[in-house]
Amino acid sequence: MTHLLRLRIRITEPWDFGRITGLEELTGTTADHLDPEAEEWELALDESYEMNDVVHARVLIGPRYVGEALARVFDAIAGLPVRIAHRQGGEWRYAMAGMLALRREEEEEN
Repeated sequence: MTHLLRLRIRITEPWDFGRITGLEELTGTTADHLDPEAEEWELALDESYEMNDVVHARVLIGPRYVGEALARVFDAIAGLPVRIAHRQGGEWRYAMAGMLALRREEEEEN
């Protein structure tokens, strides 16, 4: 059985993401963290969001800055800056930014 990593992304750009979608953050799971060579992780969202008349149930996240690795999220205290892509026309398009953090068990209970 594959170990799924539970993540939370606080959206910082676009600044009006919460107003547009009704969500302040995205939560979901990935198994891509198991591949140490993976530079980006695909996240299956717990709750999809609609933006520009398109419903998105998955996003692709990558480090916001050159030289960073997503695996740093395991050591981050406040979160790790990421860029966020959604599917558009069959391709991933980076259109958002946010802070990635591990989802803690107490957050899941609430």
